[in-house]
Amino acid sequence: MGVPTVGPIPPVARGLFGSRSDRVVRYVELLATDGVTRGLIGPREVPRLWERHILNCAALVELLEPGATVVDVGSGAGLPGVVLALARPDLTVALVESLARRTQFLTECRAELRLERVTVHRGRAEDRDMVAAVGDADAVISRAVAPLDRLAAWSLPLLRRGGRMLAVKGAGAEAEVATHADAVIRLGGSRIEVRRCGVGMVDPPATVVVVCRAGSPGGRGDR
Repeated sequence: MGVPTVGPIPPVARGLFGSRSDRVVRYVELLATDGVTRGLIGPREVPRLWERHILNCAALVELLEPGATVVDVGSGAGLPGVVLALARPDLTVALVESLARRTQFLTECRAELRLERVTVHRGRAEDRDMVAAVGDADAVISRAVAPLDRLAAWSLPLLRRGGRMLAVKGAGAEAEVATHADAVIRLGGSRIEVRRCGVGMVDPPATVVVVCRAGSPGGRGDR
């Protein structure tokens, strides 16, 4: 069996990343090599890095305001935080990850890709000191990290009031919202909705559960 290879940058990605296309190509190379050998992604993911991972993550840019402060919870190999930082250099991005081998990779990516507005934080989103370090964010993002109720417990305290939790989910997003909506509201969430992002850019579009932070945990929100 041959070693999986990653294809060239798709035209849609080149248009999206513009002058930073060379950096995102380098990031994909890092994922396909060091990312695999360190166990951060599976080798079967390499041939579909562009469509399944890079473009899927980049689709979130349409939900982020100019100059937003963003926290990537459970960043792993930097998906989606590193991708968003490459696509939108106006963003200030904090990558939060608890495992040392992952934070080491993220730190190396930050230096290699010259991401001056990215910081790497080793720890758990629910830790009290993490709120002090990266709290009051405009958006907290996550991708394939945990069920919606746990994500809300971790993410909402890191947001400013009116900030938004953006949880990238799969085909079962609506069912997950129905299951966990009451818990999310109790935790201080409001205006829960499911959005499809990247229509016409990535197939299928990214499915994102969007939750606004209304107020203090325990307060009433509105769905």
